[in-house]
Parts: sequence; structure tokens; C-alpha cells
Amino acid sequence: MTLRRHLGFLVFVALAVAAAAFVWFGLPHDREVKSLWIFLVKLLPFVFATEAVARLDVDLARRLRLPLLLVPAAFLVYFLYFVPKIFFYGAVESGTRDAYYNLYYNVLTLTPLIILSLVLAYRLGRGDAATVRRLAYGMLLLMLSGLEDLAFLTVNHHTDPAYSTIPAVWEWASHMTVFIGHPPTKYEAYAFITVHVLLALAVFLSPQRWWDALARKVVPSRPPEAGETPDSRDARPVQHESV
Repeated sequence: MTLRRHLGFLVFVALAVAAAAFVWFGLPHDREVKSLWIFLVKLLPFVFATEAVARLDVDLARRLRLPLLLVPAAFLVYFLYFVPKIFFYGAVESGTRDAYYNLYYNVLTLTPLIILSLVLAYRLGRGDAATVRRLAYGMLLLMLSGLEDLAFLTVNHHTDPAYSTIPAVWEWASHMTVFIGHPPTKYEAYAFITVHVLLALAVFLSPQRWWDALARKVVPSRPPEAGETPDSRDARPVQHESV
């Protein structure tokens, strides 16, 4: 019975993954739309993924703490693959150093906005304030960790000898330099990344009660009114959705 209840979600997840793999690996990465059919096929992963998300059992997801796993995972796909690719191709195609710096600044400004958009969507879906903070601060730690710098060196095909192997000193990593006082060596950068990732994991995996207690300190709860219990105050009507 449980499997049947979630069958629609699982089917659309499988369809989304299969369609995305076909589009990414089976079709050319053309800028121009060559035909209506190719255009429609390239929309299928989005449509299937949307239908999967719409069929997700929210209560089960919360019990399994999936928001603390899936939201950072979605962010990391963007941040550790597409951002390094944007910077790599931007460096090749921009033509001037100023143009590349403008691209770099805009993408780095966009990234916190994406984090805030993800946690805003979670909050608007009646997500709790404690998890909003955990998601936002944990993903911020991942953003500042230097993982993207490492990904830039590893996911791209570098022909420049300076970047064909991991550089001994990361001269460009100014966000690390301001913390340690000098451009980090390769191993100092690894240590910097490791510390930030461990801190992010601590934020994501620490007991929920710690964050609930912090939320109560930041925004003290009001006393219940006459005839109201603490549980009923946050209760919301059950909505039956058609999928």
C-alpha cells in the first residue's frame, strides 16, 4: 500500500532522470532550436521533475528530514558543476579581463540570491523557521568553503599549464587569503575547505532541538490564549490535494 501511494512520484522521478540523461548525453548542446520536436523533448525533464515534486509526500519528506538533504544537494549541483563551467567558458569567451570580472561578480552575487530563493520557497511551503536557518547558513558555509574553486580546477578541461594540475598556491582565492593572512597553499586550501564542509554538515545534521531552542530565544513564543494549547496554535487545516 505504501509503495502504491508513492508510485506516481517514483515514476515521474524515473522519467525525469531518464529524460535529463537523454537530453544531456544524447542530444547536441546547440544554442539554436533546430526543430519543434527537439525543443519539446528538451522540456520533458522539467515537466517530469515538476510532476514528481508536485506528488512528493510532504509529511514523509519532513519525517525523513529530506529538506536538509535535497535542498543542499540541489544547490551543490548548481554551485559545483554549472558555476565552474560558467567561469571556465566565461574566461575563454569574454575576451577581456574586465568582462570576465563582471561575469564573476554577477554569478557570485546571484548565488546567495539562489540560496535565499530556496529557503523562501521552503518557508512559504510552511517550513519551520529553524530549518530555514539551518539550510541558509549551511549552504552559505558551502558557498564560502572554496569547494567551487576546487571544482573549477577538476570539472573543466584546462589547457593552460598553470591549471592543468592543482596549483601549489591559490593566488586567486582572496576569500581564503583574508582569513589566513596570505594566499593559501594547496594543502591550506584543502584544510580550509574541509573545515567549512564539516561545519556545514554539523549545521545540517545537528539535532533539531538545538535549533528549535535557538528559534525560541530569537523569537520568544507568545503565551497561549484562553482555550488554546501550544500544539493547536501552530496547527493548520489538512488540505487534500488532487494530483
